[in-house]
Amino acid sequence: MPLALLALTIAAFAIGTTEFVIVGLIPTIAADLGVTLPSAGLLVSLYALAVAVGAPVLTALTGKVPRRPLLVGLMVLFTAGNVAAWLAPGYGSLILARILTGLAHGVFFSVGSVIATSLVRKEKAASAIATMFGGMTVAFVTGVPLGTWIGQNFGWRATFLVVAGFGLVALVGALLFVPRNIKNAPAAPLLRQARVLLQPRLLLVYAMTAVGYGGSLIAFTFLAPILQDVSGFKPAAVSVVLLAYGISVAVGNVWGGKLADRDGPTSALKKVFLGLAVVLVALTFTAPNPVFVVLTVLAWGAFAFGSVPALQSYVVQQAHRVAPDAVEVAAGFNISAFNVGIAIGASLGGLVVSRLGLIHTPWIAGIVTLAAVGLTAWSGRLDQQRSI
Repeated sequence: MPLALLALTIAAFAIGTTEFVIVGLIPTIAADLGVTLPSAGLLVSLYALAVAVGAPVLTALTGKVPRRPLLVGLMVLFTAGNVAAWLAPGYGSLILARILTGLAHGVFFSVGSVIATSLVRKEKAASAIATMFGGMTVAFVTGVPLGTWIGQNFGWRATFLVVAGFGLVALVGALLFVPRNIKNAPAAPLLRQARVLLQPRLLLVYAMTAVGYGGSLIAFTFLAPILQDVSGFKPAAVSVVLLAYGISVAVGNVWGGKLADRDGPTSALKKVFLGLAVVLVALTFTAPNPVFVVLTVLAWGAFAFGSVPALQSYVVQQAHRVAPDAVEVAAGFNISAFNVGIAIGASLGGLVVSRLGLIHTPWIAGIVTLAAVGLTAWSGRLDQQRSI
């Protein structure tokens, strides 16, 4: 692994931890700052909004900035945001710190995906992206539970200080190991870059991302209640099951990247989305059995993150063809699509729980994910027609 790619992976780990650890800290933060749980929940949704907006807009505005200084600047912004969260005197300042950090998150993954592919041979592009996103999967496995434990035992502020430390390590790694000669794609005017959203082929990939990745959030958002109320696990056991889920996510990320390199993005995505849909529907029937539900959750984790490297490499591939002067902006919009999918999926899950009940979230998530199979097949046929 190139050391520059390792630096990107460490940065992704820090960013993934700061994004997801907040979920485990919401009760602690709400009690400490004297706000309601829904108000504390805005720390999640406003962060995601900052990612969704910041990724394309700031990527476009920084199109002419050399890649290495831009990456270093993003890690400075990320580290400063977490230090600001550590020092935040109240709820409002913590919200501002989260928004600041979210802006760095969005641009990092759009620019980082392009940098990662420039560090390896062309046929290893998807695996390079998978390696970088592997930092996110490690955050699932270790960063989030560790950060939650730190916050519960030493105060939530300590968690942000530790994450800032990881950001500083990534910052130093970027300074030392990321090559200075990474070329910028020729930057187009902002209006031309905004026209990325008018490219039907890119919009189709964004729809694949939002539906395929976000669909499973209908059930994932409520996985812990399902494990407790339907499967009968104690809270401590739920933590162990979620840890196992994180490990399978890490496996799925690597597997998804290799599958995309071997079979091509659309072929790989059809297999991953179909497998994910089957697993989600199966969860409806396995949830009452503690043994079977654990096996299903393990399979779920492997398929859930298997789509990420293929989706990100596919949008870069399509952008090189239809918007060669706005490749990073196109990648940034795909990061937004991930976050839009998360937000919509979680909202739909809440609606299903309130109207139908917990046990209905998995099969509905599976049906939505099947729609992503159809979108992927459609995109694949368009690619074939173009090559004829």
